[in-house]
Amino acid sequence: MTARAHPGPASAKTQIAAPARSLRHRAGIRCMLLALMAILAGIASASAQPKFPTLTGRIVDQANLLNAEDRTSILALLREYEAKSSDQIVVVTLPTLQGYPIEDYGYQLGRAWGIGQKDVDNGVLLIVAPNERKVRIEVGRGLEPQLTDLMSGLIIERTILPAFRRGDFSGGILAGVRDIRDTLAGDAQAVKERWSIYRTRQDQADREEAILTFLVFAAFVAFVVWMQYREAKRMRANPHDRKRRGGGIIVAPGGWGGHGSWPSGGGGDSGWSGGGGDFGGGGASGSW
Repeated sequence: MTARAHPGPASAKTQIAAPARSLRHRAGIRCMLLALMAILAGIASASAQPKFPTLTGRIVDQANLLNAEDRTSILALLREYEAKSSDQIVVVTLPTLQGYPIEDYGYQLGRAWGIGQKDVDNGVLLIVAPNERKVRIEVGRGLEPQLTDLMSGLIIERTILPAFRRGDFSGGILAGVRDIRDTLAGDAQAVKERWSIYRTRQDQADREEAILTFLVFAAFVAFVVWMQYREAKRMRANPHDRKRRGGGIIVAPGGWGGHGSWPSGGGGDSGWSGGGGDFGGGGASGSW
């Protein structure tokens, strides 16, 4: 039998070194791929940032929801409260959220604008996006103990949204800002009392509307019955006229409906800027 040749020392070293080089090569490629993925992720993250409007003052009304009177009242209220407390409250209305959830847009906008004082983080944003029918109160980190998520949600549900559902965006924003201010000032009880008064008035208004609706309906039914009775009486008194009319009974006088119509139910803030505050996502959102 022919003896099998055994590899010498040099051949054995070559066989061992080849797999080692292959492993190092694969590791290098893996590191390059990971680095490339990190770069691409960073680029994607940067490009995914929403485009924010310019901070032109305490009120940025891009959706044109505020009338002149309420705008002046809100601006005066915000200036006065900031002078007393250093807390910064900003109202922003947006034509679009650019496809972002209002929660994501809100805290990123607060950070981008730096609302609130640096290292105090005492800023609040009231954000309204009418096209998406969304509203949010975004609260800076430093004010979360005073303006809690629960209280923010109650202000939205009990003060802002009822006005929005009536189509009163300007009044709803003004009332919401007032509730935010009072809550931050430690007067949440006054806010709750206003809610109680409003609920009582709303209940009374609902009852009055129900009664009025019933009376209008009853009056209409009585009118129809009376017209039918009058026409029937006239037909009995003039049977020939009934034949000419084909025996029909007129329910309502000619021209009813279709011809009438029913009545249908300040200053600038240039030079102001945020103080470098931060946001952590505290607050509450609502929709209508």
